[in-house]
Amino acid sequence: MKNTLRPRNRLTAAAIIIVIGLISMPENLVNGQITTVNDLPGKQSNGGGISVKNVNSVIVDNENIKWFCTDVGIVSFDGNNWKLHDDNKSLPQQNLKSLTYVANPEGPELWIASPDGATVARLPIDDQAEAITYSPENAPLLSQDVLGIAAGKDTIRWIGTDKGVSALSNDKWLTPDYDGYYTEGMFMNYPITSMATNLKGDSLYVGTEGIGVFRVYRDNLDGISGASVYAQWGPIDLPSDYILSIFIAPDGTKWFGTEEGIARHTGNNTLDNWTVYTTYDGLIDNFVQAISGDKKGNIWFGTKAGISVFTGSSWISYTTDNGLASNNILSIATDNNGVVWIGTDAGITSYENEKFINY
Repeated sequence: MKNTLRPRNRLTAAAIIIVIGLISMPENLVNGQITTVNDLPGKQSNGGGISVKNVNSVIVDNENIKWFCTDVGIVSFDGNNWKLHDDNKSLPQQNLKSLTYVANPEGPELWIASPDGATVARLPIDDQAEAITYSPENAPLLSQDVLGIAAGKDTIRWIGTDKGVSALSNDKWLTPDYDGYYTEGMFMNYPITSMATNLKGDSLYVGTEGIGVFRVYRDNLDGISGASVYAQWGPIDLPSDYILSIFIAPDGTKWFGTEEGIARHTGNNTLDNWTVYTTYDGLIDNFVQAISGDKKGNIWFGTKAGISVFTGSSWISYTTDNGLASNNILSIATDNNGVVWIGTDAGITSYENEKFINY
């Protein structure tokens, strides 16, 4: 375990992240390397013969099956068996951006963002399961290049593309009406990097590559509109307008990870109640690529130099010296049992009872 207090620093790079939770695995069901926080990390093996590196997002469905968006495709783990879903030809296989789980009353859905469009498949998924891919050829989607998908408790599925945000609700496409706030050129010049909805799901926060956070909301039954942006020139107390990750906590607190630190916003007043955290405060690195909360109310921040956990009053940081597979953290999630799952550029790590397990 490492407590860090370092001067401010500035880095320049880009990353996409959309993050969600998973479930724990008993140690006797895995073939990974188990380490305590004071031991060195070992090999990354998932025990299923599936070699993965970059893990962009992870989710858990109602059956507690874990789904991983990786560099080799979609991988699932049911607590006993790992599976690479490369035999189902209706699912995209390459250059996947993220996965999103939607608890549709008609049947839970897995949504996949890729350069081929927005793909939706009903769970459970097997080699014969059918999936639909939405693109401008068969739907009023703004672009085929889908960068992220987000959903909350509402019926809306928010689809972020390189040309803007589209929305689907109960099989009806909503009409975008936010040109007065954001133009197609803005999205193309400042690409979407991350997306998260409010708890209800009728408002969307969209992180961008250099122009802060756009906000899109459902303004009537048929359309979506925009609001003023969260940006330094707002003026908003953001450490940077280069947004890398967004997390909305259960209490409604909004956390924004940037290339130069973290911003926390509470309440509904755009200009008030902002707090910035950087390496000066205890963050291990300012390039914050992933954010998630655990069952204890702690907030986990994944950076290019490891993980920092904020308890609300103190910071604890972890690196490969403590057991992480890599310090380059791409995604973080907490499962229903409180186990924290960490996606890196060198595989998957879980954390439970001060132990890391690498896959």
